[in-house]
Amino acid sequence: MSPPSSDFRTRLDLHVRAGYPVLYLVTSEEARAEEEIRAVAAALRPERRVYVWDVVRGFGDGAAVRGLPGPALDCVEKLPDGEAAIVVLRDFHPYLRDHQIARQLRNVAALLRARRQTVVICAPLLEVPATVGEDITILDFPLPTYDQIATRLSGLLEGVESRLESGASEALVKACQGMTLSRIERVVRMGLAAAGVLDETVIDQVLEEKRQTLRRSGVLEFINAEENLDDIGGLRGLKAWLERRALAFSERARRYGLPNPKGLLLVGIQGTGKSLSAKATAQLLRVPLLRLDVGRLMGSLVGESESRAREMIAVAEAMAPTVLWIDEIDKGFRGLGSTFVGDSGTSARVFGTLITWMQEKTSAVFVVATANNIEALPPELLRKGRFDEIFFIDLPTLSERREILEVHLTKRREHRLREFDLDALAEAAEGYSGAEIEQGILDAMYVGFEARREFTTEDVLVCLAESVPLSRTKQADIDALRAWAAAGKARTASS
Repeated sequence: MSPPSSDFRTRLDLHVRAGYPVLYLVTSEEARAEEEIRAVAAALRPERRVYVWDVVRGFGDGAAVRGLPGPALDCVEKLPDGEAAIVVLRDFHPYLRDHQIARQLRNVAALLRARRQTVVICAPLLEVPATVGEDITILDFPLPTYDQIATRLSGLLEGVESRLESGASEALVKACQGMTLSRIERVVRMGLAAAGVLDETVIDQVLEEKRQTLRRSGVLEFINAEENLDDIGGLRGLKAWLERRALAFSERARRYGLPNPKGLLLVGIQGTGKSLSAKATAQLLRVPLLRLDVGRLMGSLVGESESRAREMIAVAEAMAPTVLWIDEIDKGFRGLGSTFVGDSGTSARVFGTLITWMQEKTSAVFVVATANNIEALPPELLRKGRFDEIFFIDLPTLSERREILEVHLTKRREHRLREFDLDALAEAAEGYSGAEIEQGILDAMYVGFEARREFTTEDVLVCLAESVPLSRTKQADIDALRAWAAAGKARTASS
């Protein structure tokens, strides 16, 4: 038996005692969820009897007709008025699309408000049609904690030969965070079956399983970040700030009393290294990098978007310490605070959930948000407390352009680096972003490859001259960003 999930039990207990008629528990861990429900039911006074129904077994009494959703609700309705009970309906969500079943559930909900009886729908997906939205309260079942995972692994690995080095056992538990107990058990058993012993290959298999799990969720993406601060040309101010903040993730910082850093917002022109900085941050901190596309949070059903936001937060916190990269946050919440109301307030509610968590979180989830258009950002996001710092990334200076050229030429022709005139190239690249400078080098490589020779400084100069940088096509936008930063709204990322 896993250790108690006290926070969840407290919330479930309060909802049951307060007389909420229908609760919707979003989880794929059916057995663990029912274990928690039974624990709450046993602790209530008077103790509540737990009934469990599914479409195959009904209530387990052999009556085939009770395997149908309509008769199942009939049974709930016919429970004696004085009986204290919790009725668990497994995978009931598809039937809510049936108007007759939805109406019947609403009738049952009205009846249960006057009784000590509660219906709990337990399902891996959140599907709540608008017709029953007012009658159902959604509860998110938390992923297992560090201690719960450690306890389960301890029982699972009892008697197994271990070749894990010092500290690797803790790394295995941390690697398992963000996964369900059943999935953890399966992947660890598979690793043991393959190796015959417990070694560090099990950790690699757990991490690969986690990538697959996140990919299936469709909300968070596990990014394999290989870039480091040395791959970023310039931005010395940002780099120094990150290196200082990295120290705060140590155990020594905990003993000193430093809180976990909240994160930073990177605002700047396209192609100036915001995404690269997010990846390098994860590498610097030596933690997983999770990428959030805000658009993936939005669902079509009532409460679905908010549930996805809470699920995203739960997964990120369960995987802590980690870097959560919110890519192009300005596009995800465009229009908030204006007269635009296109989704009945769903975006505003999701945004509210996100910024409240960012303000109050104490977990080691370091948020790196990137944005191109400051005017599209809701003012609430820029208030103190959401981020530790806001940085403006401008077009690179002369010295930064030289560093960027050196980084990209070293990657591709390290043995020929001295043959290139970096000073001349840096001068010619004035007004170009880092991405545009890299593209100029790639274009020059195509020229040299077509001519069956090595590309040269002259090739790069010609390719840069033939391209039109954003600094010319979007001059007004860049001037507006610079004016905003110059007004003291953000720190400059350059030294």
